[in-house]
Amino acid sequence: MTAQQTLAVRPATWPMWVLKAVALLHVVALLFQAVAAGLLLSTPGGRALHMATAVALLVIGVVHVVVAVLVRWPGGGKSTFILPAVILLVATVVQAILGVAGLKVLHVPLGVLMFHGGAEQLNRVMSRS
Repeated sequence: MTAQQTLAVRPATWPMWVLKAVALLHVVALLFQAVAAGLLLSTPGGRALHMATAVALLVIGVVHVVVAVLVRWPGGGKSTFILPAVILLVATVVQAILGVAGLKVLHVPLGVLMFHGGAEQLNRVMSRS
C-alpha cells in the first residue's frame, strides 16, 4: 500500500479534534445558559445576560453543525454526529422562540433536554478516537 492510498483510506483527524472542542464548548455554553437563567430570576441585569448567552449558544450551534459536516466531508468520517448537532441547533431556535413568547412551561423543560442532548453528543464525540 502506497502512502497516497493510506491517506485516502484514513479519515482526516483535524475535523474530529475540532468537533471534540466544539462539542465541549457547546455543553459548557448550555450549562452557562442555565446559570444565566438563574441570574435572570435573581438580578436586574439577568435578562440581558440570558439573551446574550442565547445568541452565543446559537452561534456555537451553527459552528457545531458545520464542524459535524466537516467530519464527514471532507474528513471522511462517519455522519453520525450531524443529526444530533442539527437537532441541538433546531432546539436552540425553538427555545429562543419559547423564551421570547414567555412560555416558561415549555422553555425550561426543553432547556433541560437540550443539556442532556449536548452531554450525550459530547459523550459520543469523546468516545470516538
